[in-house]
Amino acid sequence: MPATSASCFGISLVVGNPWDSVQPSGSISGVQVESRSCAAAMAASTAAGKQRIPKVAKVKNKAPAEVQITAEQLLREAKERELELLPPPPQQKITDEEELNDYKLRKRKTFEDNIRKNRTVISNWIKYAQWEESLKEIQRARSIYERALDVDYRNITLWLKYAEMEMKNRQVNHARNIWDRAITTLPRVNQFWYKYTYMEEMLGNIAGARQVFERWMEWQPEEQAWHSYINFELRYKEVDRARTIYERFVLVHPDVKNWIKYARFEEKHGYFAHARKVYERAVEFFGDEHMDEHLYVAFAKFEENQKEFERVRVIYKYALDRISKQEAQELFKNYTIFEKKFGDRRGIEDIIVSKRRFQYEEEVKANPHNYDAWFDYLRLVESDAEAETVREVYERAIANVPPIQEKRHWKRYIYLWVNYALYEELEAKDPERTRQVYQASLELIPHKKFTFAKMWLLYAQFEIRQKNLPFARRALVLWKSYIDFEIEQEETERTRNLYRRLLQRTQHVKVWISFAQFELSSRKEGSLAKCRQIYEEANKTMRNCEEKEERLMLLESWRSFEDEFGTVSDKERVDKLMPEKVKKRRKVQADDGSDAGWEEYYDYIFPEDAANQPNLKLLAMAKLWKKQQQEKEAAEQDPDKDIDETES
Repeated sequence: MPATSASCFGISLVVGNPWDSVQPSGSISGVQVESRSCAAAMAASTAAGKQRIPKVAKVKNKAPAEVQITAEQLLREAKERELELLPPPPQQKITDEEELNDYKLRKRKTFEDNIRKNRTVISNWIKYAQWEESLKEIQRARSIYERALDVDYRNITLWLKYAEMEMKNRQVNHARNIWDRAITTLPRVNQFWYKYTYMEEMLGNIAGARQVFERWMEWQPEEQAWHSYINFELRYKEVDRARTIYERFVLVHPDVKNWIKYARFEEKHGYFAHARKVYERAVEFFGDEHMDEHLYVAFAKFEENQKEFERVRVIYKYALDRISKQEAQELFKNYTIFEKKFGDRRGIEDIIVSKRRFQYEEEVKANPHNYDAWFDYLRLVESDAEAETVREVYERAIANVPPIQEKRHWKRYIYLWVNYALYEELEAKDPERTRQVYQASLELIPHKKFTFAKMWLLYAQFEIRQKNLPFARRALVLWKSYIDFEIEQEETERTRNLYRRLLQRTQHVKVWISFAQFELSSRKEGSLAKCRQIYEEANKTMRNCEEKEERLMLLESWRSFEDEFGTVSDKERVDKLMPEKVKKRRKVQADDGSDAGWEEYYDYIFPEDAANQPNLKLLAMAKLWKKQQQEKEAAEQDPDKDIDETES
């Protein structure tokens, strides 16, 4: 009996979990074990033990099958077939307090186990707290939320659920405490501030909501937060408070759109003077460096609504004079529409002039040394603008001095000064400013390298028109008359001093030649030596002159003098100073700066110029080689002549 009893107990275990015992034949037995006897079970077990286990056949073909079955496919098929369909758990009805406590204990144990497995999964904490809340266990729910905050106080959802629980259960002070802690811990989470202010406003605590907004603004939040504060004040008709907030807002977020919103706020509430003041402050705030066309368009439309059409024109013109063309397309468009609605023909012409001015401004900004663009710009402003504007453009133009001190680069530039002086004299009727323009131009010209006789003549003619002969004499034109007068009076020393004074102002070749001829014409003792000394001084001074034709003119005059009065050695000396005339090529550029090909020109190479000595040596060698080639060709043509010349 003990053995039978043990066998029976063993079979009863099989009944409890039939999958743990599989018969060798592959069938499951023991499903109806309760109706069997212990002896029958033992007999069946003995019979099964005597059966032989069949041998497993060896796989001969180990090649992969044509159709491969993956583990993923097996799992998917198992899921589709739902081999194990478990029935839903039965609904339990709790009838007494003991069962309820037992249910709570089991449920809390489950939640605690889940939390213990992974503390960082905040959803488990929230579910746990919400379950306690559903049982009206508010204190337990608070404890769970507090424990969760110790785990992850940066979780935004956790704070929101915690505060919402307190608000739903009308625990206002607790909710306020939670919001205070949230905005102190995470002040950059705007959602906390929005919820907090909304709760205070719904409770009717306007002062408390305003206090929360003020705390929020100290953190300088995004633009929408400021707008929420402004709208909050406007809901309670606090316009002055809203204006104060706007004042702080445009300084924290100094964008053009925010200044425009501020001005439109004043306009909407009927404070038109305040709105105009806001626009004016915005123009001053952004200045000329950060101008934006949208600000001026909004300003002009405001004045248009107030029927202040002259103000509108001033605003558009002021902006168009200072904003680049690429950034003022909307400005031009609105200005044109305004003039078509309220302006006349003159206003439309002003728009066209403004567009042309923009074009010229862009050209001179791109290339300040494009003097042709300055000439076009000046003609435009002279025909339409006031004197101060014209002077301003002239001053900007003449400030662009050519970077290279070569006369060919100055020829176009010097006409800016000429036109400036003529404008002051003929249009502005201001002789004193005209005199200042002439004097400034003469001081600017590098007379030691080149000069412009036209400027001296124009200045002297201007002084003559002003009936101011002393100024004219000091200028130039009458220098020759003054010198001739002293010569007629036979004041040789005075004449010589006049020439020296004139040479301090200009190093023109004609002045040097005239000075040398004066010394020659004196016919006094040593006049030839003094004349030759003047030529030598002039030649030394003009070595740095870029106008090589003028230097050549001086040497030709000197050679004529030596041919008449000098010795053979004097003539040879001057001949050695004469330059070589060579043909050269140089690139030509069009007005727009593009290459226009090559041009030929003649240049003069002076032997005294140390920099040109290699070139002279090369030219001499080339001439020698050419001469030798010519002699060789002549010898080949007449060999007898070559023999005779050799014998001789």
